[in-house]
Amino acid sequence: MGNAVRDKDSQVKYLKERLNMFAEVLDSIEPEHTDLEDIDRLIAMIDDLELKCEQFKK
Repeated sequence: MGNAVRDKDSQVKYLKERLNMFAEVLDSIEPEHTDLEDIDRLIAMIDDLELKCEQFKK
């Protein structure tokens, strides 16, 4: 996933893969063992996805 993503199909595929990764991380978290660092990482993943969506809009 290190290559530049320029066409719309590749952009959608990239976003879907990243969303799937996020969902897998979310599913693997055990609430009773989750700490602030884990939540910060999830927020960072969401921020990265939001940034990519904004970049792809242009």
